Amino acid sequence: MDPDEPIDLFAQKTDAELFFLAQQAQRFPPAVVQAAVRELQRRGLVPAEAPAPPSPPPPPLPDESTGRLVLRSLRAMLWPSGSFFVTPLLLDLNLIIYALLALTAADPLAPSGEELIMWGSNFSPLTLHGQPWRLLTSCFLHGGMAHLLLNGLGLLFLGSLLEPLLGRGRLLGGFLVCGIGGSLASLWWNTAGVNSVGASGAIFGLYGLLLALLLTRAVPFGRSQRRTMMWFVFYFMLNGLVGGLGGNIDHAAHLGGLFTGLLVGAILGRTRLPGATETS
Repeated sequence: MDPDEPIDLFAQKTDAELFFLAQQAQRFPPAVVQAAVRELQRRGLVPAEAPAPPSPPPPPLPDESTGRLVLRSLRAMLWPSGSFFVTPLLLDLNLIIYALLALTAADPLAPSGEELIMWGSNFSPLTLHGQPWRLLTSCFLHGGMAHLLLNGLGLLFLGSLLEPLLGRGRLLGGFLVCGIGGSLASLWWNTAGVNSVGASGAIFGLYGLLLALLLTRAVPFGRSQRRTMMWFVFYFMLNGLVGGLGGNIDHAAHLGGLFTGLLVGAILGRTRLPGATETS
């Protein structure tokens, strides 16, 4: 067949001949195949416009390196943004203060009692005689890296739950009030004197606050969700209390913060929280 054959001649061919030319495209010149296809289209035997071929799948994204993943995770924990704003700020403040303390301490991993007093610990002879600000500053001091790590993880866990529910101002206020409540309880219980540091009182206060919100049904959780969350709270709270029974732990601050948090949570539970919605 001559490729230069006039296209009109294809009108004289049978349907079978035209389909044969179109299906055996590799055996005939392109011009012949195109002419056969156009004639089939004119006869209405094939669509006038063939459907567009499916687009190729997008290339797979490169695997994220471990280092980059760690940096992204750290940024998410430490950089304030959106509804997770106060929690990173509190964590950053604890980290910065410990770093500054470590730079001046003889042993950066275990600052001495005298060094902690210089930085604002809850040292009863000074707190009770003209330096009440130590009730608050002591909540941002820690006696070692392990102490800082445990409290930092607790703050991240509770802050990620509570900040979207309470809002920035209520979470910050609750943390500070519970920390002061824990410091006051420590002074009241340790009548012989105390030199206390750590955010544990404020952390236990947030446990109590969350527990009160769950009990008053002020959080947007269903019954089963509230029950599950209460078990989580009890587990971590009791684990923190029992885990420190053998060490030099200020349990009075823990319990004082806890009861302060229960009181604050009961008060907040009677108001409409920013993150609360109607639920059954």
